[in-house]
Amino acid sequence: MIAAGNPAVATNVGRPLAGGRRFSLDWIGVVPFLAYAGLFLLLPSTIIALGAFVNADGAFTLENYQHLSRSYVVKSTVDTTVISAVTAVAGAILGALLSYAIVMGSPNGVLRRLVVSASGVLAQFGGVTLAFAFIASIGPAGFVYLFAQAHGFDYYTHGIWLFERTGLGLVYLYFQIPLMVLVFLPALDGIKPQWREATESLGGNTWHYWRHVAGPLLFPAFLGATLLLFANAFSAYATANALINQGQPMLSQQIGGALSSEVGAFEPGFAKAIAVEMIVIVTLVTVLYSLLQRRTSRWL
Repeated sequence: MIAAGNPAVATNVGRPLAGGRRFSLDWIGVVPFLAYAGLFLLLPSTIIALGAFVNADGAFTLENYQHLSRSYVVKSTVDTTVISAVTAVAGAILGALLSYAIVMGSPNGVLRRLVVSASGVLAQFGGVTLAFAFIASIGPAGFVYLFAQAHGFDYYTHGIWLFERTGLGLVYLYFQIPLMVLVFLPALDGIKPQWREATESLGGNTWHYWRHVAGPLLFPAFLGATLLLFANAFSAYATANALINQGQPMLSQQIGGALSSEVGAFEPGFAKAIAVEMIVIVTLVTVLYSLLQRRTSRWL
């Protein structure tokens, strides 16, 4: 093939195949990601899903899924959903307000860089370390509680709520708010100042701007970020397990209990059935999040 305009130069770029279609190698760059996702996400999920249909004798059964109707599993599902929803909504609101305060400042300011950097670290700070940090600080033997008690303020007069669902929700907000900042900040950056100026030039005020312009544009991003926070809290395990040792209110704790107790020997597929339940819920939430993000990207 001779390049147009210069017959002395030959090139093979864009050589068509026999069918007239060009062969592209752009997909090779995504092969490592697909291999990683298949090896560490799809393969374990498939093994768990298949194992949920097997009993202790290796025969096919549906009893593992029938056991999901047990009262303590249903209660854990409800408690996990409530805690995840409450912390997701609270974390989304507080994180959105913090993100808005950041956007109102200088885009290259020190405060923005510090908050974004801290959010990136705190959003990944969880597990046993986070639970120990709260116990050592505001726990019944923590220095904050001892200092407050010495000055006449006892916030444990009605029980040690740190080791209950209330305390678990407070601990979850520690990483939910920074995660909201990281996810929602790009959406706020996409709002153009010219849109507010156009609203004011047409006689609108701040309420009209947020009601008819910024609000409808940011709502899908806000709702999608809230769903992401819900999935983040719903799948958490180590923090809840280190903070609450009795009762196992979280569904992820029920999986650990089913594997470590005597039930695991007689019902090996029961823990896998609970895991499948969690996978289905988190997958649905993630799909909704992706759809909302796709809608937001059309405008921002």
